[in-house]
Amino acid sequence: MKKLRKPLIYILLILFIVVGSLSYVKFALPNVGDAPDIKIDATAERIERGRYLANNVTLCIDCHSQRDWTKFAGPPLAHSIGKGGEKFDESIGFPGAVYSANITPFNLKNWTDGELFRLITTGVTKDGRALMNIMPYPAYGRMDKEDIYDIIAYIRTLPEQASDIPERRLNVPLNLIVNTIPVPAALTTKPSPSDTIKYGGYLVNAAACVDCHTKQDKGSNVKGMEFAGGRDFLMPTGTVYSLNITADKATGIGNWTREQFINKFKMHAQPDSGSELAKNQFQTVMPWTMYGKMKETDLAAMYAYLQTINPIKNQVERFVAKK
Repeated sequence: MKKLRKPLIYILLILFIVVGSLSYVKFALPNVGDAPDIKIDATAERIERGRYLANNVTLCIDCHSQRDWTKFAGPPLAHSIGKGGEKFDESIGFPGAVYSANITPFNLKNWTDGELFRLITTGVTKDGRALMNIMPYPAYGRMDKEDIYDIIAYIRTLPEQASDIPERRLNVPLNLIVNTIPVPAALTTKPSPSDTIKYGGYLVNAAACVDCHTKQDKGSNVKGMEFAGGRDFLMPTGTVYSLNITADKATGIGNWTREQFINKFKMHAQPDSGSELAKNQFQTVMPWTMYGKMKETDLAAMYAYLQTINPIKNQVERFVAKK
């Protein structure tokens, strides 16, 4: 009996630690602090800056609308702007189902500016729930608070649209892991546009370029492969792999000129860039029609920054058509 007692104590101790840890993750996290007590002065200038950021840099409108995947780059459907409902589920390799939220006043009218600020910069909702980092809030949490204020001022002006967004469904263990993702914001000061490389780095972070242009393993970026491309995205017409945007001359954009980089974006900003796709035609998750309307000076700054990051040799096959 004494021989059994010691192993039993160890087993109970392990169970206690496991249950305690799971309870902490489920009930004590996320812990990013209270929403700040702020009231944003929604000036015309602030709203216009927020419009530019939300539509062409941080791309809030891209995810919080519904995209037309019958057209190149899936431009947002005009009648769905801010309405939410874009689905991320098993059909694209996601372990569960998540739907983008309605960010029009229909859903946000009872949110304070501080609650929205905490949501955007930490991924924690009004009721303390952790969002999946499909929304790149870790990147937004490294932006300048004034830019976040601008985005909030802008989305407050969106026309109200009713919608019925399904509840998310996260598979085990993601339903617990999600609570460990949010961390307190580490806000920065936006560099002067005259400091081209630093300002470009700020914009690259705000656009969360690294998230899509880095190969992933079990939902996390592969260390040492940042910006080297190769992340796969399942599309209606096949699988697209993100481009290597490091300065590697053989497999990245090291041989691109600034003008080539800018033109790559601008060529997709034209009204006909959302043309219908033929079956198995190249498709991309990259929202070109929105990024294509970025200011040329901002694109030039991003190019300057990308030319300074570590060049990584990584040849990427861009697209594999569905058979």
